[in-house]
Amino acid sequence: LLTVTGGTLAFLLVGGGVGSYLYYEHLNDNLKVIDTGGAGGGFKKDQPINILVIGTDKRSGKGNEGYGDADSVGHADTTILFHVSKDRSNATALSIPRDLITDIPACPTKVDGSVKEIPGTRGTRFNNSLGQEGRDPGCTMRTVKQLTGLDVDNFMMVDFNAVKNLSTAVGGVPVCLAKDVNDRDSKLNLKAGEHRLEGEQALAFVRTRHSFGNESDLDRIKTQQQFLGSMMREMKSKETLTSPKKFFSLAEAATKSLTVDQGLGSIGKLTALAGELKDINPKNVTFTTLPVIDNPNEPANRKATVVVNSAQADPLLQMIRGDVSLTEVEKKEQAAKDAAEADAKSKQDALLQGNRAPAGDVRVDVYNGGGPPGSASTTLTWLQNSKGVYKAGNHGNASARLAATQLEYAPNQADQARALADMMGLPASALKPGAADAGPKTPMKLTLGADFKEPGTPLGAAAPQQAPEGVQRVEADKAVCAK
Repeated sequence: LLTVTGGTLAFLLVGGGVGSYLYYEHLNDNLKVIDTGGAGGGFKKDQPINILVIGTDKRSGKGNEGYGDADSVGHADTTILFHVSKDRSNATALSIPRDLITDIPACPTKVDGSVKEIPGTRGTRFNNSLGQEGRDPGCTMRTVKQLTGLDVDNFMMVDFNAVKNLSTAVGGVPVCLAKDVNDRDSKLNLKAGEHRLEGEQALAFVRTRHSFGNESDLDRIKTQQQFLGSMMREMKSKETLTSPKKFFSLAEAATKSLTVDQGLGSIGKLTALAGELKDINPKNVTFTTLPVIDNPNEPANRKATVVVNSAQADPLLQMIRGDVSLTEVEKKEQAAKDAAEADAKSKQDALLQGNRAPAGDVRVDVYNGGGPPGSASTTLTWLQNSKGVYKAGNHGNASARLAATQLEYAPNQADQARALADMMGLPASALKPGAADAGPKTPMKLTLGADFKEPGTPLGAAAPQQAPEGVQRVEADKAVCAK
């Protein structure tokens, strides 16, 4: 994602005229685009952004045949969910372990112009969400949404060549080794100390699994995060920003390496995304990893896979869904943001103050805009049978997906809205009052969002403000030696 920012900014230096237009078309032709069948909604201004960055283990390209499984169709080998805050002051890069055991949902995939429904698979490695059984990146996007509860807006996918070409285009990526390394599998052979890696050496560094830590994929993730943080610093350095040659090289390397969804399928769209990211300070970008533990269903001497550590993962994911930064953003900016949020919360809380209508007087139409399948029907049954809301109706799926449940009502329905909020466990932020009064038999509109789990489960609990103790993380501005 960060390499694309540099590459698209490179295009902006080209200027106007026929040469600019031709170069624009040339870069557009470099991009590979996949239709993911609605797996992502596309990033939007003034909203948080979630981009899925997928590094595959596909061995295509010159010089890559000898790496591991030469016949690999390309799986989700390195996967990072890049969450950019609504105010664009910070970002969280969440790595998802390739060997995580999870459920892969059914997903529609386009094959030769027609749509094929690929069945879901329970209890399998996460990296099988791509490539296995013909799955495309849309399947990985759907798997990540199911796993994290976060809507994925777009995806970007790269293979081995991306690491080699981009590290070369930027003039090498500085890394630090705490010890000598000679890994026969990845072919990484370096002395302890600082190095500037590009091409084959850069690829060997991010691929090595036997050089650092306990030789697990989790420690390789840390090494990859260190490399990406260093690349980010290099791209934001004066030496890169003032070098048109580097910018043009980055534009070529980035676009030739990229496969994207239709929402990012042009230089114009990538440039728009770059504009949303360009002002984020590396010190406010945090790399972290979805917390996991060894798979308890495997023998102690054959630990090869992991499962989610819910005690740490749940609050961490709640923070990301709540758009809470894992870094210390500028205190002045944060104070202003906190004050504005406190004022907005005070106004929202006032909506819950006042009378409640009897359950039998509550009129509401229920729509499913992001909850589990059948949520509108189960909610209707629950309201009628358990709460006495007999004037409720099920209207099926909403016209658009919502991240959070909302209740729309007229001013003269405020007492009904408060009563329904109490029953459903809705926070004040879910209440959306209109400007004009409604007719005596006009229902309110309840749209269940992606935060809805089941009737009777309260919504909108405040996100934690600090990451759980023990969660691995590192800021992008920190140079860390691989151990």
